[in-house]
Amino acid sequence: MEENNRKCFCHSEDEEFTHVHEFLGSTKLAELEEDPHNHRFAGVSDEVIEMGNTHVHDIFTRTDFYEDHFHEICVRTGPAICVGDGKHVHFVCGTTTEAEDHVHDFVFATLIQDPIGE
Repeated sequence: MEENNRKCFCHSEDEEFTHVHEFLGSTKLAELEEDPHNHRFAGVSDEVIEMGNTHVHDIFTRTDFYEDHFHEICVRTGPAICVGDGKHVHFVCGTTTEAEDHVHDFVFATLIQDPIGE
């Protein structure tokens, strides 16, 4: 990986993997009076961060471009929400970074972890 201040997600051979979640969504509209628009985003969360009897995940991604700008999303999910059969999702809400003098709010749920696994 090039030297560019990006976070590297590397595992040593003896480290155990936990799980991650896919996510996708759209921001809420911003600049309603001047230039109403939103952005789309998608990605994969970081691995488990234990929190008492549950866990959360960190999410770092960028939105798509709109008229030469994008926003970053850096947020921690809420705790696991059971959806049956031992599976769960996480609720996520927050605000993007500022670009072009505005921000966007967002609300979404992660996809189910390992949807076809046992």
